[in-house]
Amino acid sequence: MGEFRVIEVKRSVFADNDRRAEELRRRLREKKLFLLNLMSSPGAGKTTLLTRTIQRLGGEMKIGVMEADIDSDVDARRISGTGARAIQLHTGGMCHLDADMTAQGLEGLDTGDLDLAILENVGNLVCPAEFDTGASKNAMILSVPEGDDKPLKYPLMFSACDAVVINKTDVLPYFDFDMDRCRENILARNPRARIIPVCAKTGEGVDEWVGWLREQVEMWKR
Repeated sequence: MGEFRVIEVKRSVFADNDRRAEELRRRLREKKLFLLNLMSSPGAGKTTLLTRTIQRLGGEMKIGVMEADIDSDVDARRISGTGARAIQLHTGGMCHLDADMTAQGLEGLDTGDLDLAILENVGNLVCPAEFDTGASKNAMILSVPEGDDKPLKYPLMFSACDAVVINKTDVLPYFDFDMDRCRENILARNPRARIIPVCAKTGEGVDEWVGWLREQVEMWKR
């Protein structure tokens, strides 16, 4: 057998991205631009919640949205209909965004006059949680039909988020979903997480979500 070298890899494969993410956050702070990274599985209601959010906050601040997807521009068209600035980011098959890709998206969004930029990340509960995008805060949506055990199955996603929105509360009577058990599962992995039950379709609970987001934007600009 031929000889071969053994190389000990001491540095995290995410180290370069982490540095770029910190640099992006520093630039965002200097510009007083708040960037929210919004994550969820497909169909959890990200775009519907974003539409509600823009309707509530659009009169107070200028908002731009980056819609990330493997393909299509369906979500960006929906967001454009709200009057908010929107662009579509195609990831070329990748199931997440990293700091460099986010920075490119912000440049394309033209953020000079924006107060709030929102990244609607690719629908996935695994990959997006592994890559720091450089966002000011991370939030995710868990929909009732997905089940209250998702924090147990995808702990990194729930650990990485500052806020967890539990969406589609209007269908609670039809699913085996225990809200108290879900809260316990989330807080066991992330005691600092803000948990906000909502129904994006009807608007129930959206005031609490919008209030949290407004507060975060204001704090970021101080």
